[in-house]
Amino acid sequence: MRASRLISLVLLLQAGGTVTAGELAEALEVSERTIYRDILALSAAGVPVYAEQGRAGGYRLLDGYRTKLNGLSRAEAEALFLSGLPGPARDMGLGDVLAVAELKVAAALPAPIRDAAGQARQRFHLDVPGWFEDPAQPPPWLAELARAVWDDRVVRLRYRRRDIVTRTVEPYGLVLKNGAWYLVGRVSTSDDLRVYRVDRIVDLTTEEAAFTRDPAFDLPGFWAARADDFVRQVLAERVTIRVTPHGLWLLRYSVEALAVREAVHHPADEQGRVVLQLPVESVEVAYTQLLKLGPEVEVLDPPSLRDLMRTAAARMTALYQEPG
Repeated sequence: MRASRLISLVLLLQAGGTVTAGELAEALEVSERTIYRDILALSAAGVPVYAEQGRAGGYRLLDGYRTKLNGLSRAEAEALFLSGLPGPARDMGLGDVLAVAELKVAAALPAPIRDAAGQARQRFHLDVPGWFEDPAQPPPWLAELARAVWDDRVVRLRYRRRDIVTRTVEPYGLVLKNGAWYLVGRVSTSDDLRVYRVDRIVDLTTEEAAFTRDPAFDLPGFWAARADDFVRQVLAERVTIRVTPHGLWLLRYSVEALAVREAVHHPADEQGRVVLQLPVESVEVAYTQLLKLGPEVEVLDPPSLRDLMRTAAARMTALYQEPG
């Protein structure tokens, strides 16, 4: 751990010119006292680092000194391609590797363009989760699964659907969609690539066996072609509802976008209400989604969902009934 920090310290000094102990401590997430000890250790090891006194003082390397530590390892090179997504990289267990890779790249850049990364971060930011969503904790198996994807290792997983199933899968890739992680993999008993939601994996074991990846596989292309098909598979049932014009507007924020696009619309009545046949995952899921619309929606079918909504409406009426 300390050796890695010392390497990062040298790279920070090489990339940053004169840097204060406070700035180094903040960058490395340690105390300034630790920085002082590390500077002494570097000096004892022959690294030409010295202190500049005064108001604008700090630590710097001897002019012209270039470390040979800026060669990227394979893991760092892989992580560098995730540099636009620091949160997901951290979720997959690659946060520290990515930070070191970025330092090595910064150290290798010519001085006039060394601040390019910082300027880009000041101007552009990718915020992955949707609005009104708390950043979710990464699924417990994500880091191990990511490692298996990197190494082309077969995994055996137990997956929660309506029941628990066991699958042996060749993990081809991971996709982050609206805050949820998905695994694209080939099942050992089939030639088809399938999509699994990672937070539904209840147990995972990485096998010793490796698999031979199809060199023609294109993850972005596959996802673009199959994402809607995956959602269609999930939306296996249909319900019939009547919604007001305002309810129709709210619906897009309550259910899957594909469900809204593929709902069967009937002509509006004299009050502007529209009857829809809406694809849903299940009656239970539809209940939680449609309850958000309140009085802007009426369930017509199936009777089981209508009964759930009626019970919820009765409970709410009792809550707001005037005493006496």
